[in-house]
Amino acid sequence: QVQLVESGGGLVQAGGSLRLSCVASGRTLNVGAMGWFRQAPGKEREFVAGISYRGTSTNYGDSVKGRFTISRVQNTVYLQMNSLKPEDAAIYYCATATPGNKYDNWGQGTQVTVSS
Repeated sequence: QVQLVESGGGLVQAGGSLRLSCVASGRTLNVGAMGWFRQAPGKEREFVAGISYRGTSTNYGDSVKGRFTISRVQNTVYLQMNSLKPEDAAIYYCATATPGNKYDNWGQGTQVTVSS
């Protein structure tokens, strides 16, 4: 089992920045890709960003391209969020995938609030 712990959420004004972190522990030999998802009240969970096992490949949801950057150091994944907008407010979840599989392991989430 892999445990994920997110941190770095908080309240920020529109246009500001936050950096989220997520540390994976436990059976981390099974960890492949890592990613971030978010869910706002009344909305479905949305893919934000993902990064491959070696960190050589990244992908982003359309709504965050050019503003967010995902990075990884071994089994810690970061999400640098710049130019935040009120619509970025959500609970952000870290996720991992075993190699070749979809994301199937989730953290507890960290709240991001953006004031206008």
